[in-house]
Order: sequence, then structure tokens, then C-alpha cells
Amino acid sequence: MFIDEAKIRVKAGDGGNGCMAFRREKFVPRGGPSGGDGGRGGDVIMQSSQRHNTLIHFRYNPEHKGQRGEHGMGSNCTGLDGKSVVLQVPVGTSLFDMETGELVHDFSEPDERIVVAKGGRGGRGNQHFATSTHQAPREHEMGRPGEERTYRLELKLLADVGLVGYPNAGKSTLISRISAAKPKIADYPFTTLEPNLGVVTVGEEPHQQSFVVADVPGLIEGAHEGSGLGTQFLRHIERTRVLAHLVDVSDASGRLDPVEDFKVINNELASFGNGLIEKPMIVVATKIDAANPDKLKKLTTYAKRRKMEFHAISAVTGRGIDELKWALAKRVQPIVDAE
Repeated sequence: MFIDEAKIRVKAGDGGNGCMAFRREKFVPRGGPSGGDGGRGGDVIMQSSQRHNTLIHFRYNPEHKGQRGEHGMGSNCTGLDGKSVVLQVPVGTSLFDMETGELVHDFSEPDERIVVAKGGRGGRGNQHFATSTHQAPREHEMGRPGEERTYRLELKLLADVGLVGYPNAGKSTLISRISAAKPKIADYPFTTLEPNLGVVTVGEEPHQQSFVVADVPGLIEGAHEGSGLGTQFLRHIERTRVLAHLVDVSDASGRLDPVEDFKVINNELASFGNGLIEKPMIVVATKIDAANPDKLKKLTTYAKRRKMEFHAISAVTGRGIDELKWALAKRVQPIVDAE
């Protein structure tokens, strides 16, 4: 199950209490205070991991606690520190404070590690309170409580290319042809209910290049306001470098004007914001093996007038697939070289 949002409550371990004790041994009549300090509470740490690709492990386990530090003991023995808890999150996870709404951290790289709740300090034992005029102190400190926080986790997939378009425009079929991804494919809308990632490879060694493609559920008019599955998954293409806008030019779509289809989806991207409409875009006419010639010509003319890169493909027959793969690779590669 793909879960891309979760709310969690974290509680770091409390510090152990300081000890009040006095040294009592044979031949040591005035041993003095010997109460040890309490151990420090364990932190709650969050770390990004490439071994995870969903937040499902937080959906059913929303509370996480660090271990409490042990109390101090006599003979100046300090209590053991509590063990910290490390929470693994997928790369691409954003961490928000539920109280303030502030973005705490964006895990954009593997193995990033931050403390999300700091353990409490251990209390001091009575050995620390001895002075020349107060040689038998009975004062000792209680351990400090560990931090407690409530966070919202939001996962945004990391991909180089995002596939957008109306439902049933051929996105899942395309990603299954150009990568090893195996999404569900059927001839009805909203077959894709969760994002799919696929790694595309072009060229031969030693000049082989690969990039990641994200297939998100189809968009419809009003997606930015919550219609269909829009707002739930539009954020997954925020991190992409380039968008491939797929437009069905066959009569199977049931829509008469492919240019209007293109404009509707672009309006949804613009309305959602976060820079989606400003990303480089390639227009892709799909299902050309069963294309309506008038639709294909109209979309081709529209793209050329606006000087947009255009490709016509058939994922069934394979026509135009290799050309599209190289076009996407060229859009991704200059950015990679610059980094």
C-alpha cells in the first residue's frame, strides 16, 4: 500500500533522577555524599533511507518514544543513558511541525539525520551540592523531561521526469514500455490509484544514461481543488526536472479536442502552483496506432506554433518510443552535468 502522508507523535526519553546517597564503609566514618547523576534520556532521531518508499510504517504505528535514562546510584555511579530511537523515512519526505505548520526538514538526500526530539538531561546527585559549609547535602535533582512533538510527514517522490495527462491517456502503458515498472493497465479511467516509479536507461556502456520517471494518477478538470485524485498526487511531480504531457489523439478518449485537453491539464498545473507549470514540458501524442488524423494534426500544429517539443508515440507498437526516451534524457542530462 502506498501511503504518502502520516502524523506521528514523538517523545524523547526523560532523564534519570539524581541519587542522594552517602558513603558508608568500614574505617571511613565520614565518607560524604556519593549520589551519582541520572542518565540522559534517549533522543528520537529521523533518518532518510533509500530502502523505504512509503510512509505506511507510520500509519499504523504513530507513537515513538526514546528510552528513559536510568537513575543515579550510590558510590558516585551515574545511571545509563537511554537508548535513542531512529525512525527511517523515504528520501523525499518533508517534516512539518503540527503546532506551527513550519517545515522542519526536507529529506532530499539519502542518510540525512536529524534529532526530532531531544532527550532530557539527567539530574545531578547530591555529590554536586557539597561545599565546605554544607558537607552532608541532601539535595538532588530530578531528571528533565524529554521533548515531546507532533509532526506531519509528507512524501514527495524523487523523479527526473513526470508523466501527466488525462486518465487513460497511456501513461501507465508508456512507463511499462520504457522501464521495468509493472503498473496496472486497463481501458477505464483512474486505473492508476498511486504513483509508479520506473528507471529508464538509454545508450550503451560506457556512455549509458539512466533517469527516473514518475507516473501519477490521471488529472481531470478541477484537480487542484480536489476533483479526482489531483491534490493527493500532484505534489509528487514537484521535484521533477521535466514533464511529459501525454494527450490521447484517438477517438477512444471520448473528447473531441486534444488541444482543449492539453489546456485543461495545464490550467490545473498552474492552479496547483509550486512551479509545476514553469517546468520544461514535452508534448506527447499517444495511441497514434489508432489516431484520429484530424486530432493528431491539430495537436501537432498547436505544439509547433508554440515552439514546444512534440513527439507522437504508440506504446502498443513501439513507434516513437526510442525517440521520446532520448528526448527526455537530453532534457535531464544538461542539469545533471551542471551539478
